[in-house]
Amino acid sequence: MVDHLSKTFLNECKQNLIKSKVDILNRIKDSRDNLIMDRVSGDSADQSHRLMEENELLSFQSQWRKQLVEIEHALSRLENGQYGVCEETEELIEPSRLRAIPWTRYSLEGAEMRDSR
Repeated sequence: MVDHLSKTFLNECKQNLIKSKVDILNRIKDSRDNLIMDRVSGDSADQSHRLMEENELLSFQSQWRKQLVEIEHALSRLENGQYGVCEETEELIEPSRLRAIPWTRYSLEGAEMRDSR
């Protein structure tokens, strides 16, 4: 299925996916480390501020985890020959879109169709 994409392009996408994965894992680790270091006692204003930061961090971590799942799925599609095929239209995903969002599962048309529902 990925015959429309060159091996060089597929390798570029794979490297981008791996780099994105490493970046996200590092962000998660750094955010945890910073959160642990910030857990010193303080007055109620400090504690309220820390709670807000923790909630924000949890929200970011949830988004990062979702993105990690998408990256893992993209790497799996690369391995099984389904990478670059839209899951909505079963048409080829535009190479420029894959460069911009290497974990995307949808072509522009497929994304628009999903969004319209």
